[in-house]
Amino acid sequence: MKLNELSDNPGAAKKSKRVGRGPGSGKGKTAGRGIKGQKSRSGVAINGYEGGQMPLYQRLPKRGFNKPNRKSFAVVNLGQIQKFIDEKKLKAGEIGEDALVEAGLVRRKKDGVRVLAKGEITAKIQLTVTGASKSAVEAVEKAGGSLTVTVASAAE
Repeated sequence: MKLNELSDNPGAAKKSKRVGRGPGSGKGKTAGRGIKGQKSRSGVAINGYEGGQMPLYQRLPKRGFNKPNRKSFAVVNLGQIQKFIDEKKLKAGEIGEDALVEAGLVRRKKDGVRVLAKGEITAKIQLTVTGASKSAVEAVEKAGGSLTVTVASAAE
């Protein structure tokens, strides 16, 4: 077998239809797009457009309610905190929200940091955060630490 004798399996490679290449090709001149109109032009994206009729997504009723002043918390799991302590990225002891951001555990505080109980915590820590689940508070206290939840001021 030589390099010049290599070929693909029959039917493996299909040549693409070359449109707009003369009348003999059967797809010349208008390239199968018809004559004039928006869709015969290039650069047309009319997804969801129904020719002036009210589109389906606008005809359907809207449901629900989005609270405009809702709070969004950055979420941290206890297992993640323990992992960062083991890797010496966080010091066991007093840990605040700013320390979590500096360590890279949380990208930004948003309206505060909320601690959830996923994972195990073995280090003795004093956590101060905006929110925490009951099971997270119990898990930290079981490990010999404390979890303080600060209440954001009512003015916010």
